[in-house]
Amino acid sequence: MTVTWSPRAIERVSEIAQWIAETEARPLAAEQWVDNMFAAVARLEPFPESGRAVPEARHRPDLREVLYGRYRIIYRVEAERVLVLTVRHGRQHTEAEDLET
Repeated sequence: MTVTWSPRAIERVSEIAQWIAETEARPLAAEQWVDNMFAAVARLEPFPESGRAVPEARHRPDLREVLYGRYRIIYRVEAERVLVLTVRHGRQHTEAEDLET
């Protein structure tokens, strides 16, 4: 199983990393955050069902999430791949468009 990132998910990761680099004045920490987050998602390759069900989408068993620090990495399990849909702060509400590509 391969892990694929949607354009929305990549954009969100970039925005979060930029915020860490600029707001906290820690560009190296932002880079490390991104590396570690990608590593956390890489474990889905052999174990795509290892994330928990997305609470807002209990009717969608194909949608799952991995928690990484204060962030939720929401993904969809497909036949041949795991598609990362979005990355959201745990306090943010998940929008309907976050659950689709």
